[in-house]
Amino acid sequence: MIAALGILAYFRFFLSKIEARKSTMEKIFYVALIMTLANFHSSVAYAHASLEVKEAQKNSTYKAVMRIGHGCEGSPTKVVRIQIPEGVIKVKPKPVAGWSISIKNAEYKKTYDYHGKKINEGVREIVWSGGNLPDNYYEEFIFRARITNAFNPGETVYFPTIQECEEGEILWIQIPAENQDAHDLKRPSPSLKIVKSKQHH
Repeated sequence: MIAALGILAYFRFFLSKIEARKSTMEKIFYVALIMTLANFHSSVAYAHASLEVKEAQKNSTYKAVMRIGHGCEGSPTKVVRIQIPEGVIKVKPKPVAGWSISIKNAEYKKTYDYHGKKINEGVREIVWSGGNLPDNYYEEFIFRARITNAFNPGETVYFPTIQECEEGEILWIQIPAENQDAHDLKRPSPSLKIVKSKQHH
């Protein structure tokens, strides 16, 4: 968060420089600097394991795209584990070329209704393994799921993710305490915010 604020301050500084310059070449120079900073900020924000779409409605089908943006201090990623929270059902992962998929099923704490059918067990963890994702590349690990009515608008749903590398691992499992900003966490769990259903008139 502090780094992001600092970069924004630089943006404002360079924008003022552009406005003050009359020379076209000088303007081009400062625009190039701003683009460089923007790319840097994007790479910093992209470093965490995160979901591409960060909002969903309850009682809806959700396509989760989990992005893994780097290895473990340079070591390539070999295994990605995503834990499925209670209230998220009918999970179906998408294959990734060169990787194997396995799922771990378990009973739910409660029974859910899915188009008139009672569901009391299902996928609680997805594991992609056997791959090799170098540190200087990124990959997307995708699954489809049903977000049930176990959640209310305003709630946040967490998908703890474990990234195992050739050397070391990264546990993206930290969940903020009440009134704590997730940006303050070093290894925040990827999250999804439940929003209100759109009203159709």
